[in-house]
Amino acid sequence: MKRPNLIYQKSVSGRKGYTLPNTKNRTSEILSAIPEKYLRTADAPLPEISESEVMRHFVGLSVKNHHIDKGFYPLGSCTMKYNPKLNDKAAGLKGFSSHHPLTPNGLSAGCLRLMHELSKDLCEVSGLDAVTLQPAAGAHGEFTGLHIMRAYHLKKGDTKRFKIIIPDSAHGTNPATVTSVGFKTVQVKSNELGVIPPEAVAEVMDDEVVGMMMTNPNTLGIFETHIKEISKIIHDGGGLMYMDGANLNANMGIFRPGDVGFDVMHFNLHKTFSTPHGGGGPGSGAVGVTKELEKFLPFPVLEKKDDGSLFFNYDRPDSIGRVHSFNGNFGVLVRAFAYIRSLGGDGLKEVSENAVLNANYLKEIVREYFDLPYDVTCMHEFVLSGNRQKKIGVKTLDISKRLLDFGVHSPTNYFPLIVPEAMMIEPTETETRETLDEFGAIMKQIATEAVEDKELVTSAPHTTVVRRLDEVGAARKGDVAFLED
Repeated sequence: MKRPNLIYQKSVSGRKGYTLPNTKNRTSEILSAIPEKYLRTADAPLPEISESEVMRHFVGLSVKNHHIDKGFYPLGSCTMKYNPKLNDKAAGLKGFSSHHPLTPNGLSAGCLRLMHELSKDLCEVSGLDAVTLQPAAGAHGEFTGLHIMRAYHLKKGDTKRFKIIIPDSAHGTNPATVTSVGFKTVQVKSNELGVIPPEAVAEVMDDEVVGMMMTNPNTLGIFETHIKEISKIIHDGGGLMYMDGANLNANMGIFRPGDVGFDVMHFNLHKTFSTPHGGGGPGSGAVGVTKELEKFLPFPVLEKKDDGSLFFNYDRPDSIGRVHSFNGNFGVLVRAFAYIRSLGGDGLKEVSENAVLNANYLKEIVREYFDLPYDVTCMHEFVLSGNRQKKIGVKTLDISKRLLDFGVHSPTNYFPLIVPEAMMIEPTETETRETLDEFGAIMKQIATEAVEDKELVTSAPHTTVVRRLDEVGAARKGDVAFLED
């Protein structure tokens, strides 16, 4: 199929929508400073279009995509909650937004203090002793944490450990990160209540195990009730406990990972601490560790001198080295700091309490119309199954496509893998009761349509800018806009 003439090609010769400063008096001076081989001999073929048309073009593009500022985004395990614009305003302050990362410490007091205070706040939330802000994403934090665990064992002269125990409900990044570091995954199965039994861990624990990676609450949205017993088994065997912090939104002020035996964890600042994420970034996967592992953190480490001034210490002989070119995605750090300080400790606890309340409220609304594989009190998210609908020819994918017609983003589909036709739903704390009621009504309508008008669901979406795509072809061809026949 040939590429069509795109309707947003609106350039008209001689039209403009900009005003440039008068540089007549400086033109010759500027041109003389540029080597002749770099000077243009003709105007650049830039679009010629009015300012109003430019605005309409980009606003039009923005509303074609779904985003949290447009509508409900119940993407399980990703905490797509509303991002307060106050945080964006803070990050846009000139002292932050214009600060160069190579600025000397003596001229960076405000930025260094923010990073230092944020690290202390994250230690308090997690119950851990030290934090690095370098990692730029959650998986990057996992990568960093596993290297710290490796460095710990090698420092002790223990070279034979290469296994990481992970649950069958683990986040997809966990086994991928384990492999990227050069370790091997050992999977343990959840029981009928959706949690890992200690005996399953004891069965695979040996002197080749580096440690165990867990998420708590897990990806089923269920709290791992045996975490203390599991930690003891791992620690008694010489291993370390790693917590994937993707679901920390359920824990703040209620459960601190460091208090029950976790040695390392990463924070998704772009999830729990409400900074915009999606579309590939930016993010932040800050990593917290116990006192015993602090010496292995990536350098440089932000430390305080006797006079109270802050500086980056590069003299860290046991460090795993840098994991980021500078010291983290600073704009994300500012937003996270603004979020934490605007809420305070009591506010963060209320965030988690409301996230859990919203998830359980929504679960009770929709459970009548879909299968509920784990009928227990959930934390911040829960998992439904579309098995009932699949038996009559409507898949989970069809249900999610139909949701788009109502202006709602779909839940996470087909994950966790241990639930067939899974729909993982996380409403977060920022959604109102009215929004949850409306979503429940939409899910009820779709379940009814699956029985009474199956074709309406299986051919959805009907009202979006584009209809159902050839997703297999798009994945294989790598061009989602123009697929050849």
